[in-house]
Amino acid sequence: MDNALIEKEFPQQDGLLYLNHAGVAPVPARTARAVNDFIEESVRFGAAFHEKWRAKEQELREQCRRFINAPSVDDMALLKNTSEGISIVACGLDWRDGDNVVTSNEEFPSNRVPWEAQSRHGVTTRLVNIQAADPEAALLAACDSRTRVLAISSVEFSSGLRLDLARLGEHCRNNGILFCVDAIQSLGAIAFDVQEVQADFVTADDHKWLLGPEGIGLFYCRAEVRDQLTINEYGWHMVEDYGNFDRQDWKPAASARRFECGTANMLGIHAFSASLTLFEDIGMTEVQRRLLDNSRYLIEKLKAMDNITLVTPEAETRRAGIVCFRVDDRDNKKIFVELLKNNVICAHRGGGIRFSPHFYTSRGQLDKAIELVEELSC
Repeated sequence: MDNALIEKEFPQQDGLLYLNHAGVAPVPARTARAVNDFIEESVRFGAAFHEKWRAKEQELREQCRRFINAPSVDDMALLKNTSEGISIVACGLDWRDGDNVVTSNEEFPSNRVPWEAQSRHGVTTRLVNIQAADPEAALLAACDSRTRVLAISSVEFSSGLRLDLARLGEHCRNNGILFCVDAIQSLGAIAFDVQEVQADFVTADDHKWLLGPEGIGLFYCRAEVRDQLTINEYGWHMVEDYGNFDRQDWKPAASARRFECGTANMLGIHAFSASLTLFEDIGMTEVQRRLLDNSRYLIEKLKAMDNITLVTPEAETRRAGIVCFRVDDRDNKKIFVELLKNNVICAHRGGGIRFSPHFYTSRGQLDKAIELVEELSC
């Protein structure tokens, strides 16, 4: 990869070691330009170019479709965040008393709270312990004839465990279980094919590995199950003939746009689209290769230290960009605070330290972060 491209897109402040892409990522320079251009256009011309903005909205849907290999652009909706996408599914299904949802005991609240909220309909949420040699087997063993949804993160936010989605998806498709994937910790880090994993629903905000701003994300809904979701939010943008404001009769859009109730986040759309062009230019194969190489390097360095316990699995197929570890017999919260004071931007998760470098993070930056961990662990 051209290092000049990385320097151009990520001109970070000297001394800053940014290892928190699993939290909120920096945006590339091209994304900042796209936002500035959109704002400047709005300042000078108001909404005179609104048709062009609508074209950009549709362009982003197509970019998202390509990025996850969805069958049709009609399967893609643009939402505010991951929680909204999961809530559309959780609050849209026609639940029956005694139904259950299977998920893990490691989920971020976005992929737990919406399901647990369905207890008012007599739905049980089963939190499966996936710290096992075969986490997929544990999840599938918890499914039964009353399981309506298997809802899981592609990569767990704290441990960094990466799950075999294709195996889970095949079981769900063969047993009439809806498969809902929270992909926020993998999209932009690991290549994703929604048809290969046989997901019914996929949702992800773009402010982590996708290198976009907060407040916009994608939602995939498989065409064959779209009508199973009751719509709970209504407005002008979700109707079929949404450009005809004088029409009195209406029906929901046949496409996934039915889940977008009102005015689109045009600023976010321009930013998200620009960020995706970086992945299109580099290619997800190269992004994934470099990212996995960075996580491997961190793991090797951490394993060489006597007082470090790895939380993230070592096997390449079981990890993505997250490397979580604990310093034995030390207050890890204090070490985390000291790392922040030394410009290592990371996170305190699972009682330990979570590093999450991206594909563009240099080996030198990783070495400096490890040196600081060694100093603070003594």
